[in-house]
Amino acid sequence: MTDRAEAPDLPLSGIRVLDLTVVIAGPIAAAKLGDMGAEVIRVESIQDLGTGGRVPLAKTTREQVQGHPAQRRTFPDGDPGARPWNRSAMFNSHARNKLSMTVDLRRPEGMEVLSRLVKKSDVLIENHATDFVDRRGFSYDWLCEQKPDIIMVRMPGFGLDGPYAYWRTFGSTAEGHAGRSILFGYSDLAPSEIPWVYPADPTAGAVATFATIMALHHRNRTGEGQVIDLALAENVLHLLGPSFLDYSMNDRVSGSLGNRHPGAAPHGCYRAAGDDRWVNIAITTDDEWTGFREALGDPDWAKDAQFAAAAGRLENQDELDRHIEAWTSELDRYEVTRRLQEHGVPSGPVMNEADAYDDPHLQSRGYFEEVTHPETGTHRYPGMFFKFSETPLGIRRPAPLLGEHNEYVYKDLLEYTDEEYAEFERTGHIGMDFAPHVP
Repeated sequence: MTDRAEAPDLPLSGIRVLDLTVVIAGPIAAAKLGDMGAEVIRVESIQDLGTGGRVPLAKTTREQVQGHPAQRRTFPDGDPGARPWNRSAMFNSHARNKLSMTVDLRRPEGMEVLSRLVKKSDVLIENHATDFVDRRGFSYDWLCEQKPDIIMVRMPGFGLDGPYAYWRTFGSTAEGHAGRSILFGYSDLAPSEIPWVYPADPTAGAVATFATIMALHHRNRTGEGQVIDLALAENVLHLLGPSFLDYSMNDRVSGSLGNRHPGAAPHGCYRAAGDDRWVNIAITTDDEWTGFREALGDPDWAKDAQFAAAAGRLENQDELDRHIEAWTSELDRYEVTRRLQEHGVPSGPVMNEADAYDDPHLQSRGYFEEVTHPETGTHRYPGMFFKFSETPLGIRRPAPLLGEHNEYVYKDLLEYTDEEYAEFERTGHIGMDFAPHVP
């Protein structure tokens, strides 16, 4: 355990985590640990943005952002402001409940700072390419020299060994490699047209959080730290278990399923009344099919013998889908959902971000949390992904400004003097703005 508990009533209070993560998967893992009470310190540098850091460019202008529709949503009101690195939507989403300190690990004195930090920490988490930590000088062996029971969480694309160990990847490429992109595409689309919707990153982040807690539990029992080798691509593969078993048992390769189910029908996304409005319906049992028929008033087409059994519905799902969409397209998506749910049929409206943001169910559960950030203003953020009855979780602090907690880390935690702190500042380790040479 560490010597400071930021949130004494939370499950991971007293645990300190060093966050050297980038992009999405790693930052999500560290954020979840912070949500549960760990003190998470982002170790950053004002000398280098890094790949997948706070923003692609430190010197982002409003004109640049306004010229690129995809970037306009990155900043509040499409304005990067004077310090774009503090206003990024993605960073603010994944950096809640964290602190930020800056140090240049490319220099010996920076590595000495990291050494002191490791000695006072429980976990270091990173998700760079496999060779990154060796090139930077903080391998697991080096970490153990500083603190023998340290836990190191590593999240490379394909793991720490094997033929692909040094390949670079993001969630999208990992999903393609694992086969998920093809499996969840549509049969009438070429692979190049399949939308990139990739749960690989958030899934790996959640799994890394779980793995870290298990490693902490092991350390509490044995006193031993360890390395967690969490391959991004393998965290996609475990989502596709039935397809792999089908291949191993039947030598069958699954094709693109779209919204359909390999063993049940009807199962899909159906057009509802209104412009681009849709509703999901998933029927997997005969009882649900009976409830579906009752919800529709048992129309003549539903009595057809070809739809009586699950095998027939699966074999004739093209015709079945046409009948269903003729019904759903005349009704509001919420009305479809209401009628079907009243008869025990799994269904729900397809929402966009605005729909979910204003959804009365999520509002009643208090899912979105209002957070005020000094440079982005007050907004509602996605909240916790589970609830504890005795130790409620929440967003205790907004995403940190770059270097916001330098004084706490250097002076209070690492016990550097005012003079030493000033020297770190003078030599470009400490700051709240990126150095002038950073683009």
